Amino acid sequence: MNYILFDGPSRNNLLPFTFTRPVADIRVGILTIREKWEMYLDSTTTTVTEDYLSDKYPMVEMDENIMINASYLPNLELVEMVKNLQENQAIFKDEDVIAFFIKDTQEPVNFDTYEAIEFNEEVIKIEHTWDIFSKNGEAIQEDFNAITNGRASKPIPSSNNVIAAENIFIEEGAIVEFATLNASGGPIYIGKNSEIMEGSLVRGPLALCESAALKLGTKIYGPTTVGPYSKVGGEVNNSVIFGFSNKGHDGFLGNSVLGEWCNLGADTNVSNLKNNYAEVRLWDYETEGFAKTGLQFCGLMMGDHSKCGINTMFNTGTVVGVSANIFGSGYPRNFIPSFSWGGSNGFTTYLTKKAFEVAEVVMSRRNIAFSDEDKAILEHVFEETKKYRRQ
Repeated sequence: MNYILFDGPSRNNLLPFTFTRPVADIRVGILTIREKWEMYLDSTTTTVTEDYLSDKYPMVEMDENIMINASYLPNLELVEMVKNLQENQAIFKDEDVIAFFIKDTQEPVNFDTYEAIEFNEEVIKIEHTWDIFSKNGEAIQEDFNAITNGRASKPIPSSNNVIAAENIFIEEGAIVEFATLNASGGPIYIGKNSEIMEGSLVRGPLALCESAALKLGTKIYGPTTVGPYSKVGGEVNNSVIFGFSNKGHDGFLGNSVLGEWCNLGADTNVSNLKNNYAEVRLWDYETEGFAKTGLQFCGLMMGDHSKCGINTMFNTGTVVGVSANIFGSGYPRNFIPSFSWGGSNGFTTYLTKKAFEVAEVVMSRRNIAFSDEDKAILEHVFEETKKYRRQ
């Protein structure tokens, strides 16, 4: 069967992260949503997403296909139902479609003609940016169970101070010495060729992905994910870093999400709690205003390729778009549009020519090319977000 992941109605609620990727390529837990589905289905997937993303994330359609709403994370019960879908059948959760069978000649789909199959079990759904960190603990546990099932961890070196060793899994090539690992509150997954340096204090759940690193004396409160090839130092609490991003020095990051190719300068600090303990509001691209989150703790949402200088301070509930560059003293405003350059004293437009030069250098350090597809995506985002920047 051919499986296709589609963005669904939550796509705009997941901006700025979905400016540069389909919903399926959001990382939550250990794996991206796509990687989870492919592991459970034992099959590759393709994507239905925005037109400007389709060159990098193409769709492959066959005679018979199963479309899957990428906002839903797979579990054994759901995957079994998806695999058994037949022609003119669809799986619903309440009134939300999770998956449906389609032939290449069916367009548009009329669900009134479908047999509706209700999914009544619990399932994790990622429909808002803050779900990425607030549901990360459940996602880490489910990924941990699936990835480690029937496998043996590499031995935990004796130099480490360990609590609940049965909840710790170390992959091939990982280095962990003279650290404190407390997995009593949730699993600790230490990915292939990753490193936890000496003096680090980790309280799970933690997902340290392939070739990621915790620097000397890092303090981690779970549930936290450090994506592939990312480096983290200082203090981090309940945050998700997608990959190829760095928070390499002291400073605090809490209840936050960083996209790819981000960098936080030394001693960057993020407020995750308002002084009056009030509910946090976040910028909402759909309504173009600030929306209630229902959360008391919520920090920073930073899109791909954004950076900040040393000693940057972010207010509670700050949203930073794609390819922004923030620096200087004081608190910048809590919505920073894509391709903004500046800080609390104001912003100018960060021109694509300059932003592309930085992206090319940053990505080449990881031996990854800044492709024409990447440029085209960022150029589209630049134009799409022009209305938010003060000219």
